[in-house]
Amino acid sequence: MTSPGAADPARADPLETRGYAGRIPLGARTLRQHAARGTLVNGGFQVGVVTLNLLKGLIVAAFLSVSDFGLWGILTVTVMSFAWLKQVGVGDKFVQQSEPDQRVAFQRAFTLELCFAVGFVALCAALLPLISIAYGDSRIVAPGILLAVALALSAFQAPLWILYRRMQFTRYRALQSVDPVASFIVTVSLAAAGGGYWSLVVGALAGAAAGSVVAVATSPYPLALQLDRPTTREYVSFSAPLVVASLASLVIAQGSIFAAEAHLGLAAAGAIALAVTIAHYSDRVDEIVTASLYPAICAVTDRRDLLREVFVKSNRLALIWAVPFGVGIALFAAPLVHHVLGDKWAPAIVLLQVFGVTAGLGHIGFNWTAFYRAIGDTRPIAIWSVAAMITFLAVAVPLLLTHGLAGFAGGIAAMTVTSLVVRGVYLARLFGSATVVLHTVRAIAPSVPAVALVLGLRLVAGGDGAARALVELALYLVVTAVATAILERSLLAEALAYLRRPREVGPAA
Repeated sequence: MTSPGAADPARADPLETRGYAGRIPLGARTLRQHAARGTLVNGGFQVGVVTLNLLKGLIVAAFLSVSDFGLWGILTVTVMSFAWLKQVGVGDKFVQQSEPDQRVAFQRAFTLELCFAVGFVALCAALLPLISIAYGDSRIVAPGILLAVALALSAFQAPLWILYRRMQFTRYRALQSVDPVASFIVTVSLAAAGGGYWSLVVGALAGAAAGSVVAVATSPYPLALQLDRPTTREYVSFSAPLVVASLASLVIAQGSIFAAEAHLGLAAAGAIALAVTIAHYSDRVDEIVTASLYPAICAVTDRRDLLREVFVKSNRLALIWAVPFGVGIALFAAPLVHHVLGDKWAPAIVLLQVFGVTAGLGHIGFNWTAFYRAIGDTRPIAIWSVAAMITFLAVAVPLLLTHGLAGFAGGIAAMTVTSLVVRGVYLARLFGSATVVLHTVRAIAPSVPAVALVLGLRLVAGGDGAARALVELALYLVVTAVATAILERSLLAEALAYLRRPREVGPAA
């Protein structure tokens, strides 16, 4: 990869060309600079929103009883797993396409998205009463339908796809943040007022409504309904494997909560929901990286060497964050529960520890699906998801039934291993050779001295007070940061260099 300042607009390399087929308004930047800057600047902006969601979950967990949080876990897993069937890649396909009339292309994509949203609400309304019977709790029906309506409203946030395709990330992220910020304010206010799990439902509805109003009001194209058979067939071909992948994810998510609640009770379901909430924090951050790069990946799919470069460097940057976060969750799970969340969450400690480690390792090659979506081959994604589902059913569920939450945690670890193996096979096919082993070792290395220091202190000095935990956390963060700066200094220097303003004068992207 050339240095940021060495770009020559006359070169044939698409990442060094000022503009790319009129698709992305780059201004004075190259596509390489624009993608990197978007990942760092706009990704950093969105980290605040992701952190807000994590804080919302922790704050609400403090106000709600374990049973109420368990009921919310059932609601979110049930409705959100159905929502995966709605999110069948319409937005991804819109970003990938290169139709001459983008207004018409958007309106056709919006029409399909709206159809999926309406079907999603109808599906939830039909199935939620049956699911409530299976759980033996009719309380999930009414809030579940309202939560489904909130998710369906996101169809009216489709105009944000246009900004996303153009890689106008600052505006895109700013508008996208309206939903979670409004949700946070309403949810926390209602939870503090004693609203129970309804605070989360009403907060989700308020956030979706606010985000949709802002998206429609600022849309570059007017909303209109347009159905076109060839376009529909093209979208269906792209989306069908993603539907299979979503069904597999639905089985895993729904099976986790259902089996835990049926065998161990509602408190166990709440423990799983809490562990997933915290562990998924690292997933959301990496989703930012993938989202920032996806339009650029779609623009250079004819260059496998460039795709490989983007994959390698984006994964190295992501693992710098994901591994220390996951290891930190595992290392400080007990202090988090005892000194922050309360001892009522003690059964979740083992889950947090295992979920933390698997969350860190699970980010190896985390964004591989974006590259397969960009080249229009979504079948490997379906195969990968089905393999993970089979491992879940064959290992995680039986272990939960025989060994409780600790057994379930072991099953999740086995599912992570399966996921990494299948992912590695398809990465080798796409890029011609295995490229992740070295980067994995480099990502784990900075955490090794930090973990050794904390464990050494615990072994020598003992004690588990809150002040002691804060000191250990500070040491862990400092040592990890120093080790990362030493081992990845060249990559970090290159990434920071992309933040410099381009020398040429041009309109801002």
